[in-house]
Amino acid sequence: MINGILFRQRTGLPWRDLPPRFGNRKTVYDRHRRWSADGTWERVLRTVQADADVEGRIDWSVVSVDSTVCRAHRHAAGAHHRVPGVLGGQRRPAEHRLDEALGRSRGGLTTKIYLASDGSCRSLAALITPGQWGDAPQLINVMDRVRVPRPAGGRPRTRPDHVCGDKAYGSRRNRLYLRRRQVKHTIPEPKNQKVNRRRRGSHGGRPTCFDSTTCKRRNEVERCFNALKGSRAVATRYDKRAYVFHGTVTLAVIRLWLRY
Repeated sequence: MINGILFRQRTGLPWRDLPPRFGNRKTVYDRHRRWSADGTWERVLRTVQADADVEGRIDWSVVSVDSTVCRAHRHAAGAHHRVPGVLGGQRRPAEHRLDEALGRSRGGLTTKIYLASDGSCRSLAALITPGQWGDAPQLINVMDRVRVPRPAGGRPRTRPDHVCGDKAYGSRRNRLYLRRRQVKHTIPEPKNQKVNRRRRGSHGGRPTCFDSTTCKRRNEVERCFNALKGSRAVATRYDKRAYVFHGTVTLAVIRLWLRY
């Protein structure tokens, strides 16, 4: 059954076309949907990350944040408005969204994936939103999802040594959030912020610190996106429900962690 879920995630084929050797297609789909709804895939990812952290395989020196847009297939549209049920007394799926994370643009339906990647090009946290949403408001949401447990006990690690992002994340709100958490960051200052700061003179404050060498490491999150989009079910969204697609992305992240 697990092999069937992995096969579909890698190839992106419709569930009804799943080869018979993996068992009943509805049983395989229901298991993936259920584990996406109750957070099983997320717990598996946390366990894998915790083991990697104990072995010293997580590079906390620089964590890069960025987003990528995925085209949504027409099969991803048309989900029922009724909130899907979850076994175990849970009212709704953990990653359920009323908008199903589908955005409309000139190119059609899109979904945006946000990642916080460590220095080894592996995702520490993921978030999905509609494709037309802006990047700056989502940095805090992504960083709040960075949570690597400690198997020996104690509070999980949530704070990297350094955060990198492009100009889209250069808002004052984001910089204040990172300063409050005492996290060093390298985010270029947008041109309009430079103009406004200089226009205000001495009241505009000092320019933000910027290290061009550290900023070059932003390519690590881009390489992480490149690896995840090797899975066709991630490169193109086929899932109607947002929480099911989030489970598909989480499964691709798990495979990436187990590979390296």
